[in-house]
Amino acid sequence: MEKDTSVADRLARMKINYMKEGMRTSVEAILLVQEHNHPHILLLQIGNTFCKLPGGRLKPGENEIEGLKRKLTSKLGANSPALVPDWQIGECVAIWWRPNFETIMYPYCPPHITKPKECKKLFLVHLSEREYFAVPKNLKLLAVPLFELYDNVQRYGPVISTIPQQLSRFQFNMISS
Repeated sequence: MEKDTSVADRLARMKINYMKEGMRTSVEAILLVQEHNHPHILLLQIGNTFCKLPGGRLKPGENEIEGLKRKLTSKLGANSPALVPDWQIGECVAIWWRPNFETIMYPYCPPHITKPKECKKLFLVHLSEREYFAVPKNLKLLAVPLFELYDNVQRYGPVISTIPQQLSRFQFNMISS
């Protein structure tokens, strides 16, 4: 369930939390799957327009890897002890910074910003050949091809639309079934 009904509500909540806890640290997962012999990224769709990577805010002092595992289990894990996923968190492929209580984020912390409001880290998550995901009813799980994400800022925003460039240093081995 989303906590905020609008972007303005989210930014206002972020400001309140910043006053209590300081800079927000978020972690998000890049879940790669293969479809039609091409890499796809799994995104969560809210409503008919907004897409996001699975993940979320860390608790103060929480380890990034353990926090991402916790977030992935809460967002995509089944409510069954027999189906608890063994998340294999890979390397951090991007770090984004929010300098102010605004929607804009940068892939660097601007030099004049001494107290950024958020640091968001994107991690590659290795999936096994078959995975079971339990998606909340208010969300859809979409497999979006890299070519659709590439340079598509209007649809996916600056963070998600640059994932193809961030992944370009990796060599993908497609597995034929």
